[in-house]
Amino acid sequence: MKAIISGGGTGGHIFPAIAIANAIKEKHPEADILFIGAKGRMEMEKVPQAGYKIEGLCISGLQRRLTWKNLSFPFKVISSTIKARKIITRFNPDIVIGVGGFASGPTLQAASRLGIPTLIQEQNSYPGITNKLLAKKVSKICVAYDNMTRWFEEKKINFTGNPIRQNIVDIKDKKETALSHFGLDKNKKTVLAVGGSLGALTINESIALGLKYCVDNNIQIIWQTGKNYFEKARHEASKYNSNNIKVFEFIYEMDLAYSVADIIVSRAGAIAISELCVIGKPTILVPSPNVAEDHQTKNAMALVEKNAAILVKDALAREVLINEIDSLIKNSEKKIELSENIIKLGIKDADKRIVAIVEELIKK
Repeated sequence: MKAIISGGGTGGHIFPAIAIANAIKEKHPEADILFIGAKGRMEMEKVPQAGYKIEGLCISGLQRRLTWKNLSFPFKVISSTIKARKIITRFNPDIVIGVGGFASGPTLQAASRLGIPTLIQEQNSYPGITNKLLAKKVSKICVAYDNMTRWFEEKKINFTGNPIRQNIVDIKDKKETALSHFGLDKNKKTVLAVGGSLGALTINESIALGLKYCVDNNIQIIWQTGKNYFEKARHEASKYNSNNIKVFEFIYEMDLAYSVADIIVSRAGAIAISELCVIGKPTILVPSPNVAEDHQTKNAMALVEKNAAILVKDALAREVLINEIDSLIKNSEKKIELSENIIKLGIKDADKRIVAIVEELIKK
């Protein structure tokens, strides 16, 4: 099997792409896989780290405000489509898979014109512009949410869920290791607050405002601040000199952090939500307002409507997030209810489901 996987820009596109590649390799060890990404974006670093080849296109997104940068956008699309066509012709894949992001548009466009089977994997409950445009041209569409017929042809849709990191799929026997790793007390409640790789300012500032509450109520907090807020967070934590506050720029052992958490506070990116559904812990979501079509709020509402998570609006988080944490920590029935409902939505084998569709398309 020869496959091209295209897309990226953020971890929410890159990590599912790598998970799909790993699942193909697991089923077909002889498979030859090539990635196509956008030059200067995260995938150009992360994909080779995962052991795969990648080629870059000179492509960037269309700015949503009036700016001279948009004048070059059509030329970038045309040149990127031409380059993608050359790469595809040279590599001669059996299938081309798009995961969203700048590079996937020109790549899937070129592949569909060449008559190669194509598949897109849409992570969100509200599709991005690229996948909406590609939907009419591709062979199959893998989705993670219900009611996607609003945007895609029903006959093309396959409900697979979002591929997630394999070490996160099973965390049930990791709590003792996690307690030791983070230096936590097993008799205290633990909150995990995830501010993203760069740092979600609203979540970070809300947690900083709630540190006194955590110390006064003997609650432990594992706080991933992201790069941009880390020094500020360390300064805020130092005011309390408390072993209850654990500050990290980035948590690489996220499976351990998930395993030891009693409550999780997170943004509502599609992949984060897919992981949280598999983990099954009581969750408070603070959707980012700074994303296309406000899709994080739509992702969060898909859970809230099933009583599977609590939503705190970004604009209100500084005022109410700690109150919501306090209320949930004290309400055992609510925690059990949220856990039972969110874990029903978890899909552990999305990567394998997608590979099965890939195999089906190649056979046809």
